[in-house]
Amino acid sequence: MATKVARTRVKREKGWLYYLDKRGNVSRARMARGGGKPARGRPQEVAKAGVKREDGWLYFIDRQGDVSRTKMARRGGRGRARARARGPARRRAVRRTARRGTTRRATARRRTARRPARRTARRSTRRVARRR
Repeated sequence: MATKVARTRVKREKGWLYYLDKRGNVSRARMARGGGKPARGRPQEVAKAGVKREDGWLYFIDRQGDVSRTKMARRGGRGRARARARGPARRRAVRRTARRGTTRRATARRRTARRPARRTARRSTRRVARRR
């Protein structure tokens, strides 16, 4: 659930994007495809909220025009960054070096080696079907 941080009651207009700027105030900018004239000019400050941001929270302008925040959705659980740095990073490096060692000829040989087996299997099933 979102919690209200500041009450601004901004009235939204069509064709504008409303957001919380770096200073913590509500600003708006023309949308590229918002209808009407193309985007021109600098963003406009609509309301002074003076919100101090905290890490791990997503700040947005809600339907009533107030500034709200909600906890950012993160994949995984606690300590995921540490575990990711240790394990899969090594595996990826090993895979890359293995791929680099193979030449184009070797990969082409592998492809051609697989093809005849598939073709013969298909042909044999077709022949059996025709005989019946």
